[in-house]
Amino acid sequence: MINFISLLQKKLVIVIPIVMLLGFLFGIQKDVSFLKGGIIPLTFLMVYPMMVTLPLKKVLEGGDSKVQLTAQFINFAVTPFIAYGLGILFFPNSKFLALGLLLTGLLPTSGMTISWTGMAKGNMAAAVKMTVLGLLIGSLLTPVYIKFLMGASVEIDIIGIFIQVAEIVVLPLILGNITQKILISRFGMAHYQEKLKKNFPPFSTLGVIGIVFVAMALKAKSIMGNPSALLIIFIPLLLLYIINFLISTIIGKMFFKRDDAIALLYGTVLRNLSIALAIAMTAFGKEGADIALVVALGYIIQIQLSAWAVKFTDKVYGPAGVTESSNIMHYGIYTLHSRNTVNDALKMLATEDIHSIVVIDDLEKPIGILTQKVIIKLLANKTPKDTVISDCTLEPVITTGLHIPIEKIIKTMDENQEFKVLVTDVKENIIGVLTASDIIKSTINK
Repeated sequence: MINFISLLQKKLVIVIPIVMLLGFLFGIQKDVSFLKGGIIPLTFLMVYPMMVTLPLKKVLEGGDSKVQLTAQFINFAVTPFIAYGLGILFFPNSKFLALGLLLTGLLPTSGMTISWTGMAKGNMAAAVKMTVLGLLIGSLLTPVYIKFLMGASVEIDIIGIFIQVAEIVVLPLILGNITQKILISRFGMAHYQEKLKKNFPPFSTLGVIGIVFVAMALKAKSIMGNPSALLIIFIPLLLLYIINFLISTIIGKMFFKRDDAIALLYGTVLRNLSIALAIAMTAFGKEGADIALVVALGYIIQIQLSAWAVKFTDKVYGPAGVTESSNIMHYGIYTLHSRNTVNDALKMLATEDIHSIVVIDDLEKPIGILTQKVIIKLLANKTPKDTVISDCTLEPVITTGLHIPIEKIIKTMDENQEFKVLVTDVKENIIGVLTASDIIKSTINK
């Protein structure tokens, strides 16, 4: 089941048009008013899984204020007004379509901001922070912008929109963060990062598909009466994305190094269409389907343009620089206390399907690494399984920084004949691991 949903997520550029067609066909044949009852559950299904994976604490990390400020300036001082202008120009007599275009321009970034930045070998840490900041700031400013820019032509209940934003963004954000903390506390950061986190986004995709189907079904009869409506919507939406791409690319090329420029591009051009859809379908009553139709078409444009942008990244920004540990490391580590037993280690290695475990002391400092090689030696020597790990000979701990060139790490591994290093942050806290296997995979992908 999860594999099928993940496939839908990867093929969203194809799935969305198919779902829109199915919604249209269903809507012209049936009375679809009953579908309105599914809007809130589908909205929660769309937003909550996305919030579980959101790393809120990244906002507190410093070191990239210039690119962050630039990104948010574009997101909230430039893009909304471009969207507003295009809406007035193309939809002078369709105020809710204009509002849909504005809503698309108001909510920046998505989970794909991080993914596309990584594929283009950009600054992923900066992209993560842009995603979190964009969501938080956008949630606060969206009702204000809508009232300020569209209040004269559309009756706007700003308090009602704030309440809806609280229900579909803030509440899932709080619940998602609590869920994340519970999962990490229960299973550990490494298990969460490697095994659990990836299972949430596909369910968000199910919510997106459901909302798009509902929006299209509700609008089917009016589209039937005016079939050119989709093309009329598509043109200004495409222009919004193209203008954004040009602005972000030019600013990135002029003022930032390659890694930051790529993060800036995907942190400003990509929109949080899931949140925009949720607001459209819950905050504007029967007119929400008009607004949602604009947002839904955004998925087709956004995914396609992002994929093309990755292909031309090296031509626009130049080839990628030196690969650092932060680019290919795994966040989180599997640990056991030195008082745990060999049997505990055997269970963890088998259950998690991993090759080694970091052993920590009472201060939670690493004192050694228990590898499969160590385990095999213990089994060969018929060491009792209830033997505590502190009585075993462990392999030494080797640490490296977050921004150390891979070439240097390769030399360290070769000199020590150890093929796993622990990665530390600026405060020397261990935050992840990097293995020889990760390095080999990174060289293949170059």
